[in-house]
Amino acid sequence: MFKPFTLTRRGALLAAAGAGAGLAACSEEVRFDPLPLPDGPFKHGVASGDPDQTSLVVWTAVTAEGDARTTLDIATDETFNTIVETRELAPREGVIAVNGARPMKALIEGLEPGREYFYRFRHGGEVSPVGKTRTLPDGPVDRFRIAAFSCSNYPFGFFNAYRDAANEGFDLMVHLGDYIYEYGHGGYGTEDAERLSRVPDPMHETLSEEDYARRHALYCSDPDLQAAKAAAPWILIWDDHETANDSWRYGAENHDPETEGDWFTRRDNALRAYHDWLPVREAEPLKKRYGAVEIGDLATLVFLETRLTARSEELTLDSFPIDPTSDPEDPENRAAVQRWRDEVIGDPERRLLSDTQRAFVGEALSASVQAGKPWRIIANQVLMGRLEAPNYMTQTPLWLRAYMRLRGGFVWEFAQRTAHDVPMNLDSWDGFPADRERFYQTAREAGADFVVITGDTHNTWVNDLYDGQGNRVGTEFGVTSVTSPSPFEAVNAPGVDFGKMAEDRNPEILRNNAWDKGYTRLTLTRDELIAEQMILSTIKEREFSVRPDGVWRVRPANGGPVPQVEKIG
Repeated sequence: MFKPFTLTRRGALLAAAGAGAGLAACSEEVRFDPLPLPDGPFKHGVASGDPDQTSLVVWTAVTAEGDARTTLDIATDETFNTIVETRELAPREGVIAVNGARPMKALIEGLEPGREYFYRFRHGGEVSPVGKTRTLPDGPVDRFRIAAFSCSNYPFGFFNAYRDAANEGFDLMVHLGDYIYEYGHGGYGTEDAERLSRVPDPMHETLSEEDYARRHALYCSDPDLQAAKAAAPWILIWDDHETANDSWRYGAENHDPETEGDWFTRRDNALRAYHDWLPVREAEPLKKRYGAVEIGDLATLVFLETRLTARSEELTLDSFPIDPTSDPEDPENRAAVQRWRDEVIGDPERRLLSDTQRAFVGEALSASVQAGKPWRIIANQVLMGRLEAPNYMTQTPLWLRAYMRLRGGFVWEFAQRTAHDVPMNLDSWDGFPADRERFYQTAREAGADFVVITGDTHNTWVNDLYDGQGNRVGTEFGVTSVTSPSPFEAVNAPGVDFGKMAEDRNPEILRNNAWDKGYTRLTLTRDELIAEQMILSTIKEREFSVRPDGVWRVRPANGGPVPQVEKIG
């Protein structure tokens, strides 16, 4: 989870400061009735995913007593006059039923490249909603549209971003992680759950396979998510909350082995439920979910796994080398902090990617360049661009500093540490700078420029990416959350623009919207990539409007210098 340089278990320190100073005005206490579930056996909708040129996965869940076997139809027309395949499906042996619902999926092969298909399921005389999907194109492609999402916390608000995207005719939906959250009622992001009738199921934090299955089933019951899943194929990658907050190779910040048991058991419970309830292919082992797909002659989409296969444990401020009250201008203090950055944060053994995964990425990038494709899209979990914390001791108004000092504790320590030139978030690539340079070196050796799409932060970002030698290597679009709260939105500080502070402090950061929810639209052609970062008027109401926070254009390098992203709207 993205959080400004924290010591606390979950929250952002500045958000904690705002909570004491007075929360921003809440919406009127309108209470919402629960959203109704569809009648019949297909209460959890239909979905498709992980497409390539000739195959894809289709999914549904069947709520039925006894035999759950179901018939699948695939057709080239919405009226099913031309059915190309019919087959019988059954749930995986041993799959856990949730309130009688058993998920099932199938890999459909032998399809035509770049072809639109329709699919439905039949059980006991009932027919599911019709899903629309398509294989990825082969050969010339003039235009391709992608919707990118991240951080969808069910209790915190309505999935209006999914509802908007469902009606936009995208070729592909990409989810960048934190598709579900593990917390129980009363935990992170649940303060509005009862008013919105979006209470998590189970009510406690997820630990067992059944817990995770129930949480996935809850999400699949949402009509807006159902609409988006039925509208286009999906590719999903996980971040941490699909297992537990700040997960890494051997554990997680939000996992206590003393009270919650073995980490690997919990991880495997989460991954089994993830693969049962989503339209995804199954790797061996399940944690090895990274890969690449080709979008004709236009693009290569590489998707990373940065949590469970290789990630080193997240650093905390326990290793900070000096007292935060020390003079930041003192040469000895500055030298001590720099050594800490170089030797502790910069330890070359700290990594997000295994050597095997990085080699795979290098081969995919090289093949893409050799094929003459103008675009390489990297689907990535955590912020890649460099983000130094603004100096909140000088950049915040006097009254806010006075309040933080009065509050004391972690809040005041955090503000004081920002005077010492510290990274904002050590859970991102900033906590693994040597591995970031290795990634950039891999791209450089492939001769590849790239565009990164990133989740995690609950903020909108546009970042100009540079390697350690000052060479521009690509562009990053940080995708804001579907619903999850920004670390800053609880700070009642009128006139204080924390996003602008980040922009002013960091040359790589061209835009940071620190509050709004939404998603990102990408339109790829041979000559340009257009990114529209869409923001919603609200996630606390069913009625909403949507507008772009900004419209940005990237030009392909085509073997030359990497162009800087341009704001065009």
